[in-house]
Amino acid sequence: MSTRVILPRIMQLGSGASLALPDVLASLSCAKPLIISDAMMVQLGYVRALQDCLTENDIESSVFADTVPEPTVGSIQTGVEMARQGNYDCIVALGGGSPIDSAKAIAVLSCHGGEMRDYKFPRIMDQPGMPVIAIPTTAGTGSEATRVTIITDETCDEKMLCVGAAYMPTAALVDYNLTLSVPARTTADTGIDALTHAMEAYVSKKASLYSDSQALEAMRLIAPNLRTAYHNGSDEKAREAMMLGSTLAGVAFSNASVALVHGMSRPIGAFFHVPHGLSNAMLLPAVTEYSIPAAPDRYADCARAMGVAEQVDSDETANQKLLIELKALNDELSVPGPQEFGIDKDAFFEVLDTMAVQALASGSPANNPRVPDAEEIKAIYQRLWD
Repeated sequence: MSTRVILPRIMQLGSGASLALPDVLASLSCAKPLIISDAMMVQLGYVRALQDCLTENDIESSVFADTVPEPTVGSIQTGVEMARQGNYDCIVALGGGSPIDSAKAIAVLSCHGGEMRDYKFPRIMDQPGMPVIAIPTTAGTGSEATRVTIITDETCDEKMLCVGAAYMPTAALVDYNLTLSVPARTTADTGIDALTHAMEAYVSKKASLYSDSQALEAMRLIAPNLRTAYHNGSDEKAREAMMLGSTLAGVAFSNASVALVHGMSRPIGAFFHVPHGLSNAMLLPAVTEYSIPAAPDRYADCARAMGVAEQVDSDETANQKLLIELKALNDELSVPGPQEFGIDKDAFFEVLDTMAVQALASGSPANNPRVPDAEEIKAIYQRLWD
């Protein structure tokens, strides 16, 4: 059985990688980029620095900085209108997962028309849109190396999974220097998001020898460095390891798919506006405990790759250590539960049935080693309040 692998055409990794943008644009025969980012990247001066780099190389650019933290159908459509009016030949995505996800969606819609509702899973969109050059500023989503984007349909509070080669960036410039100013809370949430990507890719029913190699190395890089990056954001070695680990985890799950954590995480984010990485962190210990009986060897491999279990440990011992570590990591990184985050319990339980239906409809739970039904998903949600 063969495995289809989809990657960016160009990947530049390491200190100063973002400064290679003019050369990358030239190699792609692109001369008029639209930079898609957000207000924070403008405030921090990252957008201006990127534009200055382009200007020094006689490349004019425009900026759309109105992306929102959890991209919506409406926010995407505004960007599409600007992309269509400017005769741009490529999109440069600068920021965390939300600007990059927004850029992917805008690149597809500006070429093919319609709305994001037309493209949600199970539709697979492989026809290319505008070229996207992704420059991530967080070590978490891995969106610079994935063939997926997540857009919220605000009319029904559904986070739509959109999949296909069309969403894979043409180039990814992965520069860990851009993460040195990321605050501790964001470092924690995006870091656990990346760890979840790696773990779910490894235990996914769609895993392959190729995705396994990326996922295991991602765990080896992320697990020993996440706490350091959280407590000391200026530690360059930890930041570099986290950035590469995040990208490798993105490659892994893009080619093996995510599983139950992500399926259950999206409805929490859509209904209660919980940042994606944080809702993953809330769920990861409980979903892992639920899933281990169906793949004890795979989860034990995760524990060993993360460095929390010894090679000589039995699978049972390794998995016990894994669960202890995931709970301890959440404690040290101050991951709140739903109630601590500010979610009203009655409101949460009121939409429990809908969240379970949406989680299953996303398709991700079907990749889990242990595939739940709606009642089991509801039981895991309920555990978050215990």
